Amino acid sequence: MNIRELSPILIYDDSCYHCSKFASIVKSLAGKHILIVGHYTNLGKEIKSEIFPKDYDSTRMFWFVTNKAAYGGRAGVFPLLLSILTKRSRKTPIRDVPLIYGNDCKTTKAFFTRTKTLLSNSQKIPLKQFPS
Repeated sequence: MNIRELSPILIYDDSCYHCSKFASIVKSLAGKHILIVGHYTNLGKEIKSEIFPKDYDSTRMFWFVTNKAAYGGRAGVFPLLLSILTKRSRKTPIRDVPLIYGNDCKTTKAFFTRTKTLLSNSQKIPLKQFPS
């Protein structure tokens, strides 16, 4: 799988209600310009296996993957917004991947916990190992 052909990609926690709502909002704003997949879907697992080491827990935060880097959590907010606003045309058309709405984390406490996690977790992983 070539990550560069699929990018930009938003990987979200598809078992979490609030994360699913976040992905739904991104999908409505970005249209078909961003591929949106869940952490626990087959495609999501395949993409993550290309980016992260085997022992890395990538489910701690959402990831926004471009053709240059994978941005996790707080680091992904600005590149995601920039991608939504510019809506650059994709090199390869994406198939419509249906969103999965999780039922976990539906409480108000879970919402604030997820928001705190978003603000406190941040990481950037360069994708230099993938050919152009």
